[in-house]
Amino acid sequence: MCVGVHSRGVASVALSYEEGTVRVESDASLDALDLPGVEYDPRSETGRAPAYRYADLRDALAERAGADLAVEDRVFELPSLSLSSTYRLREYQRAALDAWLTGEGNAGTGPHERGVLELPTGSGKTVIGIAAMEEIGTPTLVVVPTIDLLDQWRGELEREFDVPVGQLGGGQQRVADVTVSTYDSAYLRADDLGDRFGLVVFDEVHHLGGEGYRDIARLLAAPARLGLTATFERPDGAHEAISDLLGPLVHRVDVADLAGEHLAEYDIKRLEVALTPEEREVYERHQETFTDYLAQSGIQLRSGSDYQELVKRSGNDPRAREALLAKQRAREVMMNAERKVDRLATLLDRHRTDRVIVFTAHTDLVYRLSERFLIPAITHETPASERSAILEGFREGSYSRIVTANVLDEGVDVPDANVAVVLSGSGSEREFTQRLGRILRPKDDNGRALLYELVTEETAEERVARRRR
Repeated sequence: MCVGVHSRGVASVALSYEEGTVRVESDASLDALDLPGVEYDPRSETGRAPAYRYADLRDALAERAGADLAVEDRVFELPSLSLSSTYRLREYQRAALDAWLTGEGNAGTGPHERGVLELPTGSGKTVIGIAAMEEIGTPTLVVVPTIDLLDQWRGELEREFDVPVGQLGGGQQRVADVTVSTYDSAYLRADDLGDRFGLVVFDEVHHLGGEGYRDIARLLAAPARLGLTATFERPDGAHEAISDLLGPLVHRVDVADLAGEHLAEYDIKRLEVALTPEEREVYERHQETFTDYLAQSGIQLRSGSDYQELVKRSGNDPRAREALLAKQRAREVMMNAERKVDRLATLLDRHRTDRVIVFTAHTDLVYRLSERFLIPAITHETPASERSAILEGFREGSYSRIVTANVLDEGVDVPDANVAVVLSGSGSEREFTQRLGRILRPKDDNGRALLYELVTEETAEERVARRRR
């Protein structure tokens, strides 16, 4: 790279995209330019920055361009798209979109057309994403975590926009000006597609916090970035990395803000059940093995890293391995308690005329409940065709209840229900919010939705329930 200034006294800077980076060529010193994120690359004698810093570079150079600095931006050569949908935004959806467009939301401030929106399940996040595409009018990549969401988004986009819709994932690799991709496919193709889209929409954006998936956002130069989720913050703190790559949380809408008008009013009832004497003996024995090891080892489970330390020790310490197995067995006893099943029988009888979804943490229990109560079961083992048939039957009314283990928490278009029963689950606020969202669509009769939590008393499940609430 040359150091100095153009002979006519005007320095020049050119930006271009190259395999996940923005290449910066200039006849002026990089140090003098002091561009955000740019480092000198001795191999090419140019400056380079991660592709996601493109918008920062563009804006910084736009401020300096003038009589003594000529700027040439070759990163994008994109067509302008004329997109129009039939959707009319509700007031809260418009407010969320405006917060993203301006970067001035009720939960933070950031650059315009960048950032994350947090809205409850069932509030129409997809509609906001489509409206953002209309506003920006640029080729757009929509990234989703599951094949179900891939199909749902593609169907919505094909219905709303008169343009071809590409697909990456689900057996297809077709790129168009509007393309929907799974996170996995986007991860594999990101460096090839980095200069292909001016807007990227990440649905269920909390998935982007995964270490590998972050590369999708790093390798794309798209200056406009939108994240959609019902629960942004992650227990591991990875939402901070998402903020760096997409922009901050710029708008949040709580379930309570929409209940009664745009979502159903709801109640949450916590029901405690006792272990049988036999279950109590097994639970206490395994729990004591676990707590005794913690006391002897000095490990205090205050964070995820503490638990990871225990897992690491179990690789070469038989006592640590025994403690982990004991914890797992105690957990299985408390989460699959027989009296939970008995209480479920009472609830199903009470809600004979309602539409009920039963959630559990374990696949084995799903099949037990399916067999005992003759309820269709959906697990990760259920073939896609069978799952679709069950959900369609639930939608049409052939089935009034289904039982599942985690599969329906997110990423699946679940038909309307008004009662949920959580037999067991994790301490994740996200999981609880997603399950609650499955019953919050407005009811024709303006009825209230109802979620039951079944918790085994005098066990660690009481702490789990408090944590997720």
